[in-house]
Amino acid sequence: MTGAGRTLEVQDLGLVSYARALDLQASLVRKRRAGEIPDQLLLLEHPHVITLGSSSRDEHILLDESEREARGIELFETGRGGDVTYHGPGQLVGYPILDLKPDRKDLHRYIRDLERVLIEALSTFGIEGWPEEGRTGVWTESGKIAAIGVRVSSGWITSHGFALNVSTDLGYFETIVPCGLDDRRVTSISALLGGNPDPEGVSEAIVRSFADVFDIAPTRGGPSGQY
Repeated sequence: MTGAGRTLEVQDLGLVSYARALDLQASLVRKRRAGEIPDQLLLLEHPHVITLGSSSRDEHILLDESEREARGIELFETGRGGDVTYHGPGQLVGYPILDLKPDRKDLHRYIRDLERVLIEALSTFGIEGWPEEGRTGVWTESGKIAAIGVRVSSGWITSHGFALNVSTDLGYFETIVPCGLDDRRVTSISALLGGNPDPEGVSEAIVRSFADVFDIAPTRGGPSGQY
């Protein structure tokens, strides 16, 4: 992250419940703050879940509890910033657990850097993405393709992160007002390419871009349960 010597341990976790991911992040944040582990990047998918950030409003959830239960959608309040988001299968979620000290202690810069990671990775597939002033996430000509919601705890340790729509069923976004933006469409890599990309290829593109933007050396880690 700050040049030579920094290591990013990348862990591909597959399908993980949102509750389990929250617990895992909390554990890794504590261990990163104590210097027991290197920087982490967790890559995973969630079962259907609606998450609420610090700016969430009730009217941005368009299904009541019984309707959510019927569709198998959980609801969680989180410790991140932002509004309402949806996570589900076919969406690549990234949770960086990074120590931003000593020279990246700037929340706005960190968010912009995550946007750059996603934009670089999308370019691998011939997709042009861009940020929008005053908002977080990444947009394309067909709509928003990635959401970002982060938390920086004491000691400048990050958690939460980004969600990139790869082959997501976009119909589930109709259950919310995504990130509070009722005037914008949502899209995915598969919708833009007309076919499903290789999930491993998308993950690898994210890792390469992360290494480039944050100037950090990625390695593949073992199961997070070891922590």
